[in-house]
Amino acid sequence: MTNSIKEYRLVVDEPGVRLDKYVSERYPEFSRTRVQRLIADGYIRVNDRVAKAGLKLNAGDRLTVNVPPLPPTTLVPEAIPLHIIYEDDDLLVIDKPAGLTVHPAPGHRSHTLANAIVAHLSGLPDSGNLRPGIVHRLDRDTSGVMVVARNGAAQLNLINQFKARSVVKAYLVLVRGHLTPEEGIIEAPIGRDRSHRERMAVVAEDKGREARTEYRVVDYIGDCTLLEVRPETGRTHQIRVHLAAIGYPVAGDKVYGVKSPHLPRQFVHAARLGFHHPATGEYVEFTSELPADLAQALRDIG
Repeated sequence: MTNSIKEYRLVVDEPGVRLDKYVSERYPEFSRTRVQRLIADGYIRVNDRVAKAGLKLNAGDRLTVNVPPLPPTTLVPEAIPLHIIYEDDDLLVIDKPAGLTVHPAPGHRSHTLANAIVAHLSGLPDSGNLRPGIVHRLDRDTSGVMVVARNGAAQLNLINQFKARSVVKAYLVLVRGHLTPEEGIIEAPIGRDRSHRERMAVVAEDKGREARTEYRVVDYIGDCTLLEVRPETGRTHQIRVHLAAIGYPVAGDKVYGVKSPHLPRQFVHAARLGFHHPATGEYVEFTSELPADLAQALRDIG
């Protein structure tokens, strides 16, 4: 073990929780994905023994968490234009366009929001997965408001607000069909689709993670319904999966919904984002107008 490896020790005080979840909640500066990688590589031990990420912990278990230094980042700054809604010493709030991936992934290392952020700012916190300052994400073909932390304290504060589900997230979503009742809550666990591993699905309670989505009807347009959707949890593809599961798929969604001659992409737009400013504690809220392609689709459908 080298001196550059940081070591943390703690005693479990909440029995019955998965190892990976317990560690990521105690140390929110490390993403759950990174914690799982540390467990798989043997850097996290339970009672001095190697364990699996899904191990259910007992009260009094002794955890040793060793965190090696991150490999040098290969994130290349790219001068990709950013639509900046707000900026100060702690935050960068942007209006993400559809078609822009948030962070690099295997086979997609360039032309992402992360590359653009690195080019725009310096001294950003590194969350360990080529996600400088990024505390949440939007799907590639989802547009709208995102917040980026400009320093480590702001990042940790925002991560904790998302974990506490105190962040207000409101999306404009168009679905096929006339959805009734006009207000409702969808509660159904989400996990990997066993038949199509690249997709998510509503699954049995013991196979997925809790997911809760609130919606209200904004308008009925043609044979579609425009909704304001507020996901309380933040599961992968949650809005699209939940609405498809109740029989009202998102218009233009080629994975879970239905293709539309009026839409080149899914009609999901992050219209509003509210949270407490990490430096002042004041509640702040930012909005994004419906982009031109989605506004045109509403006119065509109507």
